[in-house]
Amino acid sequence: MAELLEFETERLYLRQWRESDFEPFAALNADSLVMEFFPEQLSRQASNEMADRIYSLIEQRGWGFWAVEIKGAEPFIGFCGLHVPTATLPFSPCVEIGWRLSSVYWRKGYAAEAARGVLNVAFQKLDLPEVVSFTTVENQRSRRVMERIGMKCSDEFEHPSLPEDSLLRSHVLYRLRREQWDVKA
Repeated sequence: MAELLEFETERLYLRQWRESDFEPFAALNADSLVMEFFPEQLSRQASNEMADRIYSLIEQRGWGFWAVEIKGAEPFIGFCGLHVPTATLPFSPCVEIGWRLSSVYWRKGYAAEAARGVLNVAFQKLDLPEVVSFTTVENQRSRRVMERIGMKCSDEFEHPSLPEDSLLRSHVLYRLRREQWDVKA
């Protein structure tokens, strides 16, 4: 087991998952607005299995998709963190940054704030040379977060894990190299 990394931003605490996170995570994964750019909403069982995998990966590496809480206010609003994609992508191997927050907490700057904290960990503690992020071409909300945190769109690709006839198959790739990262961003 690796040393567990947990950290704070101005308003948020990013931490390892707790059993109490599973129920609000399932509600988030069943929300059609949150899951608009994913193949499907997740059942409670599928959501719990995903949370278990995320927890296990953090236990193994010390980092991953951390649970996000608003300090002193909300114990769980979603996740944000780093992940090594299991699918073989045109730009593999890579480490991606990703997030999924309850729609109640959108448009408050939480995703970008959490992501900036994650990038600090990626570049300053883990010494990663680059972090990528990707989403469907149409997902303007996530693309705006990527741009707010300093990432640049570098390519489009067809996601190999999605069926060829899927409307979600066309993706955009954003990249950020360590030397481009501005800690104050």
